Amino acid sequence: MADRIAERTLPAAEPASSRQDAGREAFAALLARHRGLLGKVVGSYAWQAQDREDLGQEIAVQLWRAWPSYDPARPVTTWMYRIALNVAITWVRGQSRERQHREAWDQTRHDIADPLAHDPEASQQVERLYRFIHALPPLDRALMLLYLEDHSHREIGEVLGISEANAATKTSRLKQRIRQEL
Repeated sequence: MADRIAERTLPAAEPASSRQDAGREAFAALLARHRGLLGKVVGSYAWQAQDREDLGQEIAVQLWRAWPSYDPARPVTTWMYRIALNVAITWVRGQSRERQHREAWDQTRHDIADPLAHDPEASQQVERLYRFIHALPPLDRALMLLYLEDHSHREIGEVLGISEANAATKTSRLKQRIRQEL
């Protein structure tokens, strides 16, 4: 997905300096290297194939626009998550409520391999967790995605633009809700 997005997103090669070409190549390599990160964000916020492609394209465009201001002293994944999650949250807010409710759950995971297919009980637990996460507001969904990826509260706070303490509190409350509801 990231490769296809990079091909359509990056400006066409024109008579430009080798520095511009190197920047374009570095950006394309960055997208390819972190396609899993981008795929998780896209998959968490868009469930239809066309929506995933549209959201992925928009994330790539925004990453490209922000690329010149990226500070290499900071972790690239934090920078990417912050942009990708902000774009995804904005994208979700722009979708109509009718469209969000119309999408059937069965269509939401048609291209996600189920590593727990051999364990029906574990698979049911994962299914319930996905449903729980799907029902969360966009910011909480982003927080859960980062938490499930084993990011620290500090990293979660940096990505979401909240304090480390706020990230810890929100995570704790969401874990408590999961225990109660699941």
